[in-house]
Amino acid sequence: MRVSGQSTDYLRISPSRALWSVCAPLILSTSISIRLPVLELCFVLAALLGARLIAFPEVFVSAYPYWSWVMNPVEGSPWFEKLVRSAIELPGPEIARIAQAAKRHKAHVVIGVNERSRHGVSTIYNTMVFIDDQGRILGRHRKLVPTWAEKLTWANGDGQSLRVYDTAIGKLGGLACGENTNTLARFSLLAQGEMVHVASYISLPVAPPDYDMAEAIKVRAAAHSFEGKVFTVVACSTISQEVVEAMSASHPEARQMLARPNSAFSGILGPDGRVIGEPLIDREGIVYADIDLSRCIQPRQMHDITGHYNRFDVFDLRVNRRPLQAAQFIDDEAALRDFNAAASGDEPAAGEGL
Repeated sequence: MRVSGQSTDYLRISPSRALWSVCAPLILSTSISIRLPVLELCFVLAALLGARLIAFPEVFVSAYPYWSWVMNPVEGSPWFEKLVRSAIELPGPEIARIAQAAKRHKAHVVIGVNERSRHGVSTIYNTMVFIDDQGRILGRHRKLVPTWAEKLTWANGDGQSLRVYDTAIGKLGGLACGENTNTLARFSLLAQGEMVHVASYISLPVAPPDYDMAEAIKVRAAAHSFEGKVFTVVACSTISQEVVEAMSASHPEARQMLARPNSAFSGILGPDGRVIGEPLIDREGIVYADIDLSRCIQPRQMHDITGHYNRFDVFDLRVNRRPLQAAQFIDDEAALRDFNAAASGDEPAAGEGL
């Protein structure tokens, strides 16, 4: 994004340019996905077009578990193992490579990944990673609650990652897919001064027949933009032929299920809730637009839901941002030292014993 200086003073931010990549990852191939030509192409175009923010879709690395929608849990379990094996750890060499590209092209990056826990061999999270234009990893957000069939794949995130990052392009936050429906999660970001919101999605043609996924994505983005008077960047993947072939090999009915139109929407919406420029629906490609954060000011004179247009003496939202752990361990370090000393034949310190 073209920004005059590094100040986040809202009145001094000039019109900026953002770029969104809309594509389908190479399924279950971490090493290839990280070196995917379109990834580098997006960074190059960002530099050429002056873009300072690039957003990639939900779980761009390394796949979305479509098998959970077309197969029963037993049939889909081998696919789950493949996904776990292709997931990445944070920090790690894969995300470091993306951070290096962000620094090289002077662009902020938000990208969705399958994150593998360091403490659980089959525990993975639907994670968004935030990187600044200096190549620094600002933080990660783990999707709070996997949606519907996704519960067969991802563990719950926690409130630790409900954060907004103060960057050279403004206060940046984001949520993954269905949790953009979560009013409290969205409000918790707005309450931290969010001005640019990244909403990452996947194409979902396997939804119920009367569910228009593209329209549902746009409605949620419009709601957040209008209510918070912020810009919302929507980056949504598409269904690749590779995914169709992989799922239909054992379940032929998946071919028709995955071909349903109006299943993906990518674009940018302004503080008035309206789409800026031409969005992409069901198509791979790149969407970019210029945004001016000063447009967030005047609308808030009417509706500032985290300021004068609210009653905090009536409403009280509390957000638990403590990280959740499987267990808490309380150790007696002195006793442990004495045990190790006894095991090696040394005498415990005076006055101390096992």
